[in-house]
Amino acid sequence: MLATRIRRGKSVALATAAVLVGLTAPALTATPAAATTTAYDSTYYKNAVGKTGTSLKSSLHTIISANVSKISYSAVWDALKVTDQDPNNTSNVLLLYSGVSRSKSLNGGDVGDWNREHTWAKSHGDFGEAIGPGTDLHHLRACDVQVNSTRGNLDFDNGGSAVTNGGGSTVDSDSFAPRAADRGDVARMILYMAVRYDGGDGFADLEPNENVNNGSNPYMGKLSVLKAWNEADPPSAFEERRNQVIYDTYQHNRNPFIDHPEWVEAIW
Repeated sequence: MLATRIRRGKSVALATAAVLVGLTAPALTATPAAATTTAYDSTYYKNAVGKTGTSLKSSLHTIISANVSKISYSAVWDALKVTDQDPNNTSNVLLLYSGVSRSKSLNGGDVGDWNREHTWAKSHGDFGEAIGPGTDLHHLRACDVQVNSTRGNLDFDNGGSAVTNGGGSTVDSDSFAPRAADRGDVARMILYMAVRYDGGDGFADLEPNENVNNGSNPYMGKLSVLKAWNEADPPSAFEERRNQVIYDTYQHNRNPFIDHPEWVEAIW
């Protein structure tokens, strides 16, 4: 069962305005996400509710790192067929960035296939496909092979030219922007990774920053843009279902920014 979710004070007008703002001046004018209440606040999140800043981040790290089940990179293929299932066609998965619905059987590396996109580029921190950050379903998504290649390991920022078959995604020499409907999803996946992997488990300490061209450093930019995307594109039913499936069936941890998008601003 999906978590009960109540949003307070988030009107359609504000969300629409935030979309327009996010395309122009995200760092200055993004509207803070309204407070939410979930069925997990008195259990899973009980040690985090009411906190802010580094205290909240530390509490969430402890919560989402405890009793986590990890899977192999090869097992990610079958997991994505469940987590990314198209709600309107159970034989298909919905692809990140493009929004295309494609047959689950077309997973691979050829043109027309879908593959495993690391939203936190695996070179940013050099964790590759290692069990842990390299196989964490909360940031792995089904994606068109060619669109995935176009994104590569670029940081995220607004602007650029249209990506071929990218559903409205754009790219330039040093950054990538998903289509509007996936921007909040990407922001919440990136910020989940920054809380989950803090350098204490043998992997790099992942952090968002205000740069592009982060290369192999364990950083991902731009934080101000990701924050604006989180505001402009609130969690969808697809995203919430995905969070629940990962929690119930696979890793048994949650992405707190899907349950509480307002915690992005509370931490950063």
